[in-house]
Amino acid sequence: MPHTPDAALPPAHPTPLSRPLQGLRVLEFEGLGPGPLAGRMLADLGAEVTVLVRPGGPSDSGVAARLGGGSQPLRRGKRVQVLDLKTEAGRAAALAAVAQSEALIEGFRPGVMERLGLGPADCAACNPALVYGRMTGWGQDGPLAQAAGHDLNYVALSGLMGLGARPEAPPRVPPTLLGDAGGALALAFGIVSAVLAARATGQGRVVDAAIVDAVAMLGGLAQWIGASGQLGGPAPSPFHDSPFYDSYRCADGRDITVGALEPPFYAELLWRLGLDDVDPGASTTRRAGRP
Repeated sequence: MPHTPDAALPPAHPTPLSRPLQGLRVLEFEGLGPGPLAGRMLADLGAEVTVLVRPGGPSDSGVAARLGGGSQPLRRGKRVQVLDLKTEAGRAAALAAVAQSEALIEGFRPGVMERLGLGPADCAACNPALVYGRMTGWGQDGPLAQAAGHDLNYVALSGLMGLGARPEAPPRVPPTLLGDAGGALALAFGIVSAVLAARATGQGRVVDAAIVDAVAMLGGLAQWIGASGQLGGPAPSPFHDSPFYDSYRCADGRDITVGALEPPFYAELLWRLGLDDVDPGASTTRRAGRP
C-alpha cells in the first residue's frame, strides 16, 4: 500500500477561519435601532466599526435603557469616538474618518446629513469608492419621509400585520423584530454587496434602505401565500384556523407549539396522538367544521 506523506494529511486541528468581513472599515454615525444593529452585525462578522457619538451621552440612551438596561449592547465590538458634528472641527474630523472608510452608516431623518455637510455628495468628494448606507423608516422622499415610525407601523403598512390576524382578533406583531431587525439586515446585506462592487470598480454608491421596503421584501413568501387565498382572506387559513398549526397551553402551565403543516406530518401527529378515528385527508380547518 503506498505511503502517504504526513504533509498531505489534513491537520489534526485546522486553523480557525478569520471572520469574513475582517479588514472592512465602517464608519457609523450613531442613531437609533436598526442602524446601530446593522453596524453590530457587520462588527460581529469582523468589520472594524467606528461609531461617532454626539457629546453629552449616547443618542439612543432612552432605547438602551428600555432594551438593555443602559448597557449599550449595540456598541459591542465597535470603537467609540465622540464628535460634535455641528462644529467645523467635528465635521472636518468626520470627513477625515470618511476618507479612511469603505462604508458608512447613518440613520437620521432625510436631509440631516446634507445639512451637516456630510451627505453622499460631500463624502464622495473625499472618498469616491465609499459605500454610503442610509437607514430610514420610509425612504428618502415621499409623503411619509419626514414622519416618525416604529416597528408596528412598518409591519402594518407593508401588509404583513393584516396577514397575521386571526378571525375576530386584532393583528399582532413580534416586538422590534420584523421591522427594525429586518431593516438592519437589509442595510447590512446592501452594504456588503456594494462593497464587493466598489472593491472591483473603485466606484462607491448609496445604499438606501427603508424599513418598510425591507419588511415588504422579507414578507414576500407570506404575500404570495396571501395572494393564493390562504392568508388574510375570507377562506379558512391553514396557518390560523388549523388545529395542527397552533400553540396550546399544557397542564403544567407552559405552552407548546404544534406545526404539522404538511400532510405526512399531520398523519404522523394523528398517529402519535392515537386519533385513529380521524381521517388525515379530511378537511382540517376549524372554520370548516373541525373542533
